[in-house]
Amino acid sequence: MSGIFDTHAHYTDERFETMFEGGASALLSALFANGVDKIINVGTNTANSAKAVEMAREFENMYVAAGIHPSDIDEEISLEDAMTKLRSLLDKREEYKIVALGEIGLDYYWRQDNKVRQKQFFEAQLDLAEEYDIPVVIHDREAHGDCFETVIKRPKIRGVFHCYSGSPEMAKDLVRRGWYISFTGVVTYKNAPVVQASAKSVPLDRILVETDAPYLTPVPYRGKTNRSDYIEYTIRTLSELHEVSEDEMRDKTNENACKLFGIQ
Repeated sequence: MSGIFDTHAHYTDERFETMFEGGASALLSALFANGVDKIINVGTNTANSAKAVEMAREFENMYVAAGIHPSDIDEEISLEDAMTKLRSLLDKREEYKIVALGEIGLDYYWRQDNKVRQKQFFEAQLDLAEEYDIPVVIHDREAHGDCFETVIKRPKIRGVFHCYSGSPEMAKDLVRRGWYISFTGVVTYKNAPVVQASAKSVPLDRILVETDAPYLTPVPYRGKTNRSDYIEYTIRTLSELHEVSEDEMRDKTNENACKLFGIQ
């Protein structure tokens, strides 16, 4: 049986420093000692992507996704400066344990007044992904059509739609095109039938699992700060939807993640 692989968490978030005695480092030490096998620490701008690299030096089984989230584009000086900083990280991706470019994408939930700028950052980072031949982690919130249209124009791009919230039909089309689909604690919510239907529609060899910690905590801890060991509840729900054992779902999602991100 393989251990837990949390493919998407944000341990650079300040909440981990203030809410846990000893901060994020102490929490992560406890998680790795108690059943969590691997974690990808995901950046949302160039500053915390660099911080994620520093955190990954401390833990053998922590990896990094470096990128600029659509809601963080105003944190950057300019598009050109941001791409220069990302290049400096990607140039040392093996040393820095960077296994993906992300999270990147479009978010029309929080803002719709900067769609053009969001798309510019998205496209520029997809250019980098093609150049460096690295998988991407896609953020897609209420921008399903534009995200889908953007990625299908680039058949060389590979990666995962994280925290999937689209339709089962779109999930099937993405899988057919070689994409992975990742699910969070949202799949455990009673008011998330579309997410559950999508999760059920994705074949076992294309499912990933994540926490998106500190966000989207699964039932029964919904409302509390999320952490990687809570992913067991997401795995349990996915196993029920697919009518397989929890061990099989845990092993399969671990195997899928290692394959996508090139981790032995």
